[in-house]
Amino acid sequence: MTIDQEIVLALGSNQSFGAQGPGDLLRHALELLTKAGLRILRQSRFYKTPCFPAGAGPDYVNAVVTAATALPPAELLECLHRVEAELGRERQTRWAARTVDIDLIAYGQRVLPDRDTFDHWRNLPLSRQMQDAPDQLILPHPRMQDRAFVLVPMRDVAPDWFHPVLGRTVAQMCESLPKESLQEVEAI
Repeated sequence: MTIDQEIVLALGSNQSFGAQGPGDLLRHALELLTKAGLRILRQSRFYKTPCFPAGAGPDYVNAVVTAATALPPAELLECLHRVEAELGRERQTRWAARTVDIDLIAYGQRVLPDRDTFDHWRNLPLSRQMQDAPDQLILPHPRMQDRAFVLVPMRDVAPDWFHPVLGRTVAQMCESLPKESLQEVEAI
């Protein structure tokens, strides 16, 4: 018997696809994830957030959900990529505008593939982050603690989730962000 694992997903969109705008695309992505076997447990409000990095495109609509899945991490990532592709996502340029982006933020308390690799990606300078992408799944997401567009909606659904490496809750990480970053994330 396979035991479901609680996961955290961050969703974002700043493009339209067909007649669907960013908010519609996030709702559609959640429907497709449910059809793929994920059980959505909690869903944040939708938030309007500035594009990152600045100037890379229109503002985003972001949300975070917790879900339960029996899929192992690599298969789950493939499932997320399939849903993105079905909704028009094309992976051409790092941090480019996109119809939908679904990031696996956390898979329970797992650190993948190992602590050294996680630390390497977490400590990568911004200039390298803009060019380099890992060729394997890194969990928890190595820069979640720096991103208000992830932490603010995640605080809606998992404020007490405890980062297995940093030793802090989502609420604590959110409180550590600059006020300006927090103010840029507006509930819609």
